[in-house]
Amino acid sequence: MDASKYYKLEGDKLVRTHRSCPKCGPSYFLANHYDRSSCGKCGYTVFKRKGIAKGKTTRRAPRKRMKSIDGS
Repeated sequence: MDASKYYKLEGDKLVRTHRSCPKCGPSYFLANHYDRSSCGKCGYTVFKRKGIAKGKTTRRAPRKRMKSIDGS
């Protein structure tokens, strides 16, 4: 494992480049995938949002009600 991709130096401080897992603790990093970040130990996953600008919310149309099979 190459630890140099998980840390970088900024001045005299060592800074982490990846997020750490909130369940497993600070010694476990989340792997970066194209659509999500996930922990290899416990499976904790955070999905990345695409196409939504900050401060804007999108509303979708409500689902249509369907009749039940028995006709009631």
